Amino acid sequence: MAKLSLHSVIPSAKLTNYLLIRLPKDDKSQFLDRGGYSIENWQQLDRDLRSQILPLEAELMENTRYGQKYMIKGSLTGPNGTILQVKTVWIVTPSETRFVKLVPD
Repeated sequence: MAKLSLHSVIPSAKLTNYLLIRLPKDDKSQFLDRGGYSIENWQQLDRDLRSQILPLEAELMENTRYGQKYMIKGSLTGPNGTILQVKTVWIVTPSETRFVKLVPD
């Protein structure tokens, strides 16, 4: 178990062009909408990932050619007070830690 950097990179496009828009396959927007997250308040999801998920213990999943992949499981309390159980994946390289994905747990 490890702790990842609170200054990890969370690409805004990952939130605005993937997680918070409806997709025909692997849609996460409806799940996140239950917590009150939407494209209009995407910055809140960024802040909540940093304050509620990143401080938790990260479990090493595997070493890849891109870096070490870690998973953090936790509770994400949305802006409307609803608690969402999530799994997040992060990649750690010598130069940065980067958000990869979020799925319901």
